[in-house]
Amino acid sequence: MQESTVVDSLGKILRTVSAITREIARPRPTPIASSALPKAKPKIGLALGGGFARGMAHIGVLKVFEEENIPIDFVAGTSIGAAIGAAYCSGVSAKELQEIASILKFSDFARWTISRMGLCSNDRLGQLLKKMLKVYTFEELRIPLAVSATDFQTGESVVFRSGPLIDPVRASCAYPGVFLPVNLNGRLMVDGLLAHPVPATPLKQMGADRVAAVYFNSHWVGSDGPKHFMDIIGQCFSIAQANMCSLWQVNADVVIEPDVAPFPYDAFSKAPELVKVGEAAARPALPAIQPWFKEPTLAPVATRVTDKNKSLSPATLPAAS
Repeated sequence: MQESTVVDSLGKILRTVSAITREIARPRPTPIASSALPKAKPKIGLALGGGFARGMAHIGVLKVFEEENIPIDFVAGTSIGAAIGAAYCSGVSAKELQEIASILKFSDFARWTISRMGLCSNDRLGQLLKKMLKVYTFEELRIPLAVSATDFQTGESVVFRSGPLIDPVRASCAYPGVFLPVNLNGRLMVDGLLAHPVPATPLKQMGADRVAAVYFNSHWVGSDGPKHFMDIIGQCFSIAQANMCSLWQVNADVVIEPDVAPFPYDAFSKAPELVKVGEAAARPALPAIQPWFKEPTLAPVATRVTDKNKSLSPATLPAAS
């Protein structure tokens, strides 16, 4: 029985890795052009990528945007970016999000379970969202939102933009191997990172003229190597995510890259520090963003901004021993 369970689990992981391989092998996309007509004010989209606990840095980026009165017309989120994006678009301020993050624990949104399909259920995330959100459907949000998930069976990208809000966010956060897939309308959904690690493309499809994207260029495992099998799985997905950068970069005008490398992937207790890291990364991006509002925008011009002024390339792997 145990041997059968292991074989089933490995089979599911292999199918997921196969879906990632197909995604990487897809022909590289061309940028989605903005309207050729001059506009008084460009529509701004903010793409919030996945990053597990490190994604708390998104809150710092939102704080800077609020302080600088940078309007956000559209938001798209993957994994924790979807959860933070949903709360923000529902009317929860960056300050309120920071207060919530400072007391958040893994057990607040995850429940250990005995299953062949994952270690945890994220049904508690649904309960947490019911307490956090100020509305519960996409249509009621004050800022239009896109939530990225992945069809587990086909590997197809699924972008939610209408209907109930909570379960799509749960699906977007269902990291394979850690969380059970989420069944939505008869389809098993897993983390959106397999299709849109940073969901810049959905924002252009929604009508954004300019897109600021937040990307965490750091691998799951540090220089000390893996400690258990989940580190192996997490590192594999992290490598794939880094190698998929070109799929979304073509539709990002500014890339904000917080330096989250010093923080473990599960560092929820370090939320205050991660928020500050997000702020520190967003401020150098302001000179690239603020000119968007000074003259009509005809076509996107890509700019990459990181808090370390480093290029956007796949994160460096530790040398094999």
